[in-house]
Amino acid sequence: MKIFNSGQYISQGTYKSFQPSLINRQWEVPDMEVLSLLSQADQEIGRLDMFSNYIPNVDLFIRMHVAKEATSSSRIEGTQTNIDQVVSDALSIPPKNKDDWDEVQNYIKALKWSIDELKNIPLSSRLIRGAHEILLQGVRGDKKDPGSFRRSQNWIGGATLKDASFIPPGHSNIPNLMSDLEKFIHNQEIAMPELLKIALIHYQFETIHPFLDGNGRMGRLLIPLYLVNKGVIKMPVLYLSDFFEKNRILYFDNLMAARVNSNIIRWIKFFLVGIIETAQSGINTFDKILKIKNKTDVKISTLGTRASKAAKVMDQLYEHPVTDAGKVAAWAGISMPSAYKLIGELESRQILCEITGDQRNRVFVFEDYLALFR
Repeated sequence: MKIFNSGQYISQGTYKSFQPSLINRQWEVPDMEVLSLLSQADQEIGRLDMFSNYIPNVDLFIRMHVAKEATSSSRIEGTQTNIDQVVSDALSIPPKNKDDWDEVQNYIKALKWSIDELKNIPLSSRLIRGAHEILLQGVRGDKKDPGSFRRSQNWIGGATLKDASFIPPGHSNIPNLMSDLEKFIHNQEIAMPELLKIALIHYQFETIHPFLDGNGRMGRLLIPLYLVNKGVIKMPVLYLSDFFEKNRILYFDNLMAARVNSNIIRWIKFFLVGIIETAQSGINTFDKILKIKNKTDVKISTLGTRASKAAKVMDQLYEHPVTDAGKVAAWAGISMPSAYKLIGELESRQILCEITGDQRNRVFVFEDYLALFR
């Protein structure tokens, strides 16, 4: 960005906190490489958005995208839950992983709640605080004022302020900084492409770090919320946390380079590459989903009178790919013996596979489909 000044360090007595510059103003982008990446990102998002229109009942598949996003975003914060566990029932989760599982489930709930709330209220501090409260409900950080902007100093890295790698602005500045961010989100007089705006919004939010805990997850959650809110994508099908998690060191380094050296261009290029790669990955996943669905539909059609019951089960499996006989019975409206027979038919057609190896409490997985999201 032309003449970008990230902010300044302010003495707080025994330490210095970083006071970011306000961003609700006009911006210029003189870097041609940024403009080239922006063009590519726009094209790939357009392709992804168009591709999602061809997916029957796309809402069924969005849950899996959200589950993958929640898993990746939480892994950046150190959780150990994997996608197989995320789509499984709470009772099947090992006790040592239960806290991590709860944290990921909260992310899923917060994202769903936020998407629904966008129909009633704008993307605002009110919505952000509401989502944050859900994020921290009953998990790590639930004693750190969920849903409220912080009223004390926080820091990033290190055990104390003395050895912190970054100290965000003092808490008394949070209301003004968040108000500026909210105005920037909705300022239609700023002639700036939406992808560049959300890149800057994410950077600024993470720099402000307005909560005592959960800032990383909330900042990443803002990305799909903004893109849906602004109509860049019609459905919430683009999530960058997987890209950030795979490039974790670069993710944090580029954010710090923008703060310390005012090198916002480096961050924006990284962000746009993330958009491009994530959209391409999404298109590839949707293409594979269509192929799996077409292949599975052909197999289901050979079940004769049980085909309609199997189709009901398949609709659920695209949303819940880990299941058991009780669920299959409920989904298809059949008895338990009939459910086991139907599962046997799906196993013989290599649609479901059993993963426990037990004779009782058996669990079945729609393996080809779940593998797309690992």
